[in-house]
Amino acid sequence: MSFLRWLGAGLLAMGLGTGAAQAGQTLDTVKARGTLNCGVNVGVAGFSLPDSQGVWRGMDADLCRAVAAALFGDPGKVRFVPLTAVQRFTALQSGEIDVLIRQTTLTMTRDTTLGLRMVTVNLYDGHGFMVRRDAGVTEPKGMDGMTICLSPGTTNELVTADWFRANGLRFTPLLQERMQDNAQALQAGRCDAIGTDATQLAALRSQFTRPGDFVILPQRFSKEPYGPVVRRDDQEWFDVIRWTVSALIQAEELGVTSANAEELRRTSQNPDIRRLLGADPLLGQALKLDPAWASNAIRAVGNYGELFERHLGPKTAIGLERGLNRLWTEGGLMYSWPMR
Repeated sequence: MSFLRWLGAGLLAMGLGTGAAQAGQTLDTVKARGTLNCGVNVGVAGFSLPDSQGVWRGMDADLCRAVAAALFGDPGKVRFVPLTAVQRFTALQSGEIDVLIRQTTLTMTRDTTLGLRMVTVNLYDGHGFMVRRDAGVTEPKGMDGMTICLSPGTTNELVTADWFRANGLRFTPLLQERMQDNAQALQAGRCDAIGTDATQLAALRSQFTRPGDFVILPQRFSKEPYGPVVRRDDQEWFDVIRWTVSALIQAEELGVTSANAEELRRTSQNPDIRRLLGADPLLGQALKLDPAWASNAIRAVGNYGELFERHLGPKTAIGLERGLNRLWTEGGLMYSWPMR
C-alpha cells in the first residue's frame, strides 16, 4: 500500500494523474474534428435564437462564431448545442460541448466546485423582475404573495428566495426549465412575474404579442456577470476562449471593425493594431493559432460594440442601452487586458 501511495504521488508530481492527462487536449481535439461544439441557450432573442431559416442569431451565437473563426478562419465551422439551465454544466462536464456560451453568471462556487472554469466577462447584468402593467406594481415590495416564474438551477432562483426572505415577504415559485415557458406562463396569467436577469427580461418581452402590457421594474438585486465556461485543467483552451473575447473588446478600443480589419492589417503602423490583427505574429504564436486569428474573428462578427448594438442595442427590438457594458473609457466596465 505504501508503494502504491508513493507511485500515485509520483504520478501526480510528474503531471500524469487523471486531471493532468486531460490538460491541453481540447484545442487539439477541436482542430482535429474541424468543428467547434458550442453550448447555447435553447432560445432567447438577442442571445441565441434560431431564425425562420434555422440559423442561430444573437450575441452568444456570434461569440461562438468568433471562436470558430479564430480557430479555423471560418465562422461557419460551429455546431450549436441548445441547452437549458439544468443541462448546461453537465453537457460541458461530459464533453458534449467544448465551450459553454450561454447567459451563465460567473460565481465562486461554480468556478471552484464543478470541475469547470469561468473564463472572462462578456456582459454585465443584474437580477430584476417583470410584472403585468395592470398589477400597478412599481417596486418589488409590492410583489408580496405573487407567483413568480423562475428557471431552476439558476442564480435567479436563489437571488429571488434570498431577497423575499430578507424582506419578510412571501412568494410562490413556478419553476420551469425553459425561459420561453415562463414567458408563456406570464402572458397566460399562470404567474404574476418573471424573475431573471434584466437583459433576458427585455429579450423575452420583445417577443411578446403585447409587450406594452408588461413592465420591467427598474431595481436590480444582484451582480450577474455573464461569460464563457470551459472544463478545468485545460489552460491552453481556456486561453483561446479568454483572449478571443478580449480581442473583440480590444478591437473596439482601437477602432478596428468588421469593415476595416483587413485593410488595417495590411496598412496600420500602430503596434497594438499590428499585434492584434496578426501583422506581427506574436499573439497567434502564443495561442498556437494562425497569426490572423483575431482578425478572422473580428471580420466574422465585428468588435464588441458592433456585437452589442446589433443584437441588444437601442435600435433593436430589445432596445437596451449599453450601461455597464460601455468601454472603460466611456464610463463602463469593458476593458481588455493588454494584448502584448
